[in-house]
Amino acid sequence: MDERIQNIRNIGIIAHIDAGKTTLSERILFYTRKIHRMGEVHDGAATMDYLPEEQERGITITSAMTSCEWRGKTLNLIDTPGHVDFTIEVERSLRVLDGAVGVFCAVGGVEPQSEAVWRQSERFGVPKVAFINKMDRQGADFEAVLKAIRLRLGANPVPLALPSGQGEEFDGILDVLSKRKLLFDAGDQGKTIHTRNLSPEEAAVIGQWHDLLLENLAENDEIFLPLYLDVTFSPEDICAALRRATLSRAVTPVFCGSALRNTGVQPLLDAICDLLPSPLDVPTPEGYSPEGAVMGVRPSPEEPPLGLVFKILVENGRKLALLRMYAGRLKEGDTIRNVSQKSSDRVGRIYRLHANRREQTPQVAAGEMAAVTGLRSARTGDTYSSAGRDILLEAIESRPPVITLLLEPRNADEGKILDEVLQRYIEEDPTLSARPDEETGARIVSGMGELHLDILLERLRREFGINPRAGHPQVVLRETVAREASGAAIFDRELGKDRHHGAVSLRVKPRRRNSGNFVAVGDFLPDAPAPAQKVLPGHLLRAALEGVHDALQSGLEGWPLQDIDVLLTGVERIEGRTTAPGCHTAAGLALREAVGKASPVMLEPIMRVEINVPDAFLGAAINALNTCSGRVENLEDHNGLKLLRGSAPLRRLFGFSTALRSATQGRAGLSLVFDRFDKP
Repeated sequence: MDERIQNIRNIGIIAHIDAGKTTLSERILFYTRKIHRMGEVHDGAATMDYLPEEQERGITITSAMTSCEWRGKTLNLIDTPGHVDFTIEVERSLRVLDGAVGVFCAVGGVEPQSEAVWRQSERFGVPKVAFINKMDRQGADFEAVLKAIRLRLGANPVPLALPSGQGEEFDGILDVLSKRKLLFDAGDQGKTIHTRNLSPEEAAVIGQWHDLLLENLAENDEIFLPLYLDVTFSPEDICAALRRATLSRAVTPVFCGSALRNTGVQPLLDAICDLLPSPLDVPTPEGYSPEGAVMGVRPSPEEPPLGLVFKILVENGRKLALLRMYAGRLKEGDTIRNVSQKSSDRVGRIYRLHANRREQTPQVAAGEMAAVTGLRSARTGDTYSSAGRDILLEAIESRPPVITLLLEPRNADEGKILDEVLQRYIEEDPTLSARPDEETGARIVSGMGELHLDILLERLRREFGINPRAGHPQVVLRETVAREASGAAIFDRELGKDRHHGAVSLRVKPRRRNSGNFVAVGDFLPDAPAPAQKVLPGHLLRAALEGVHDALQSGLEGWPLQDIDVLLTGVERIEGRTTAPGCHTAAGLALREAVGKASPVMLEPIMRVEINVPDAFLGAAINALNTCSGRVENLEDHNGLKLLRGSAPLRRLFGFSTALRSATQGRAGLSLVFDRFDKP
């Protein structure tokens, strides 16, 4: 077993916005001596929030990566955003992480976006520990948050640290395993920890929780069960069982404290080292050959190199690819193959990242993450492997943009800069897209929400000094059909010096919503019995199919078509006249005709809406949602708060957060997540 890999912890910090993720990250860096002075989010000085937009708004926008050391373990840490517009940042991070810390506010508890990121981590099978933050805040309720974690997240929370007092009375931590009280010295910013014996009242409380811990481990760990029944277990047996149960996600160890008050962070660091997995403790990712055969991946530095690009950064015109290595070693100067793009790149320099600072290193090995220059063809989700070993890792899921903005450059020079900058931002952020408006010459930029596009405009002004005129945000639409119809088209035209001909017929019909498009060929395949004029060379058939796929990208109103079944029923061939470009163009014209006959329907983004609101303001919240053409689908009661789940069309939700705050006197929490394209 490789001891170096065994001592690596690739972890992320995930939570709802304003739960204290970045403040906690700052304390972790301080106590691991990565930084010597803590910056605060509210002062705009946090290390991991290095973008000016993050510092001004006090929120995390882009995932920041750093490395630090604790008790001989290397912690590769990613601080992820909590705002729903930047959910893709969380998704990309969880794809390459082995463990995570879920942060919850002791007052707010499990908020809607907490559920969203927790579900994401469950989908990737990421083991987690929980940290209940802000125990010093008025209204803090440790046991209420535990109950919410159990009921709303479906987790099995097991407290290993209890608060000594809550709110203004919070003064330390009660350690369930050692049965001692931990006090954090305010004089040296919590670096010194004093231990105290428990009072009789504290001992009684700790005893109950310790017994519950043992019962929980016996229920969820087969190795520990006989030891528990025979009462022959040692403290080491308890820790080993706790680690096994955490790695299997049967339990979620829970810690608590106040990151802002420098309390409770070191026990969490110990838990990250002791309970969360190394790259050797998680299932190895499955790779696939180009033919789809499953290929094993052994997480060893002695294997051929294999890595996944999980993020792209562009700095001063140079592309930085953030790479997670799953096998082998990558050194400066190596030539490595981009299996996804079927190209080869030469590795330039390799860096360890510390937020926006870099430390050069000669190589990166299995289990590690680093930023690499020279990978010119790299895109988010691409697999890199050694030459001659074509193995693909599962790509990172992309999300369709749901809101658009029209950007009009003020002059030709600004237009040229705008195009270059937008291309750079799209490389960094796959949830952004841009295309020219053929009629006006403006650029149509699409993203995940209003804040997402606001940040884009701020970066254009600050980083490049350009200030294009911006229209009002509009929703991204899709087109589909409501019934079956046929279409046919003949293309016969001179293009340049050559004349091109093609004749194509096809049939379209609707598919189940959100099932995607499906294109098939009828019974006139080249080797099937058919009239002589319909026996086609393969290149003509391929051209017709490509014409259909290209035409699906832009329907009658210019929006992409989705959920359509297309059957190619005929491609006529006239010897000496029919050409591939002619078939390609005729197929697109035939599709447009068929769609026009098939009762075309516009689809718009439908958002999942989750509102946390006190009972007294429930009626006001429902009225606000109804005003936006929303629909209430579920209503639950959680610790005196009502959780309202529903859906609403995005176009009616502009300004909804402001209206909701006004209607509920600022007491409601809101989460909006894209669900599907559908009829409103």
